Amino acid sequence: MASSTDFDDSTPLAREIADLTRRRNALAISTFPVPEKPRVFTVANQKGGVGKTTTAVNLAAALARNGARVLVIDLDPQGNASTALGAERHQDTKSIYDVLINDMPLADVVQQSPEFPQLFCAPATIHLAGAEIELVSTVAREQRLRTALDDFLTASADDPFHYVFIDCPPSLGLLTINAFVAAREVLIPIQCEYYALEGLSQLLSNIELIERHLNPELRVSTILLTMYDVRTNLSNQVVQEVREHFPEQVLQALIPRSVRISEAPSYGQTVITYDTNSPGSLSYLEAAKEIAARGVKA
Repeated sequence: MASSTDFDDSTPLAREIADLTRRRNALAISTFPVPEKPRVFTVANQKGGVGKTTTAVNLAAALARNGARVLVIDLDPQGNASTALGAERHQDTKSIYDVLINDMPLADVVQQSPEFPQLFCAPATIHLAGAEIELVSTVAREQRLRTALDDFLTASADDPFHYVFIDCPPSLGLLTINAFVAAREVLIPIQCEYYALEGLSQLLSNIELIERHLNPELRVSTILLTMYDVRTNLSNQVVQEVREHFPEQVLQALIPRSVRISEAPSYGQTVITYDTNSPGSLSYLEAAKEIAARGVKA
């Protein structure tokens, strides 16, 4: 009779189960070091459908699950990040719109997510859809979020936040510019599909303009490959191409194309809590671990 440690890995399914078990065990004994000062990321890609919001909320949840204090700022009028984190976002909810337009302190709109005690969200409501137009005539319109966030982080120094993730719209308007000015780091999700690098050069040019004129601290620190399908040559070609172009920025973790990742937001959850042991959850936890380790080395 085979012992519990013996495992037949002669079939693809058996090998996959063995690999998931190994990854779970490795994460179980891993530590996620926290940075000495808050790291502020804008999660951006002008190309839609790349897993931008999904990446923002799942990385935030993965880091919060492992001890970090994390804030997600939802700058997308669709409010998908707010929904995934279980935040209230009805019409009368105080939201990031009030911070940008009405000078409301960020602390007055931040909600604790039911996902984890360490995870917080500044939600978006339908009012944010008109903010682009309203910001045009506002004084220091590109600096509104930066000022509010800096004040918030300073006031929270006794119980500090370790990470801030800003989820912005796919278009380059004043909301996205506010996100770039408020951040110190840019995290770009790139899907492992045809035309993966489409529009990326324009995004990098825009980031360079922001860095030159509005935020000299801004840099592209992290690239995460999403929607990876191990069965296709295309996915592997995209991985190779992106790693050749951006060897320092690309994380080793690959986010698979996953039904569980897609399902989770409809239950007001991230995949980290919706299906903790799924391949998608493990991949986001591994990516979060890399980000945490990089922050200590930086």
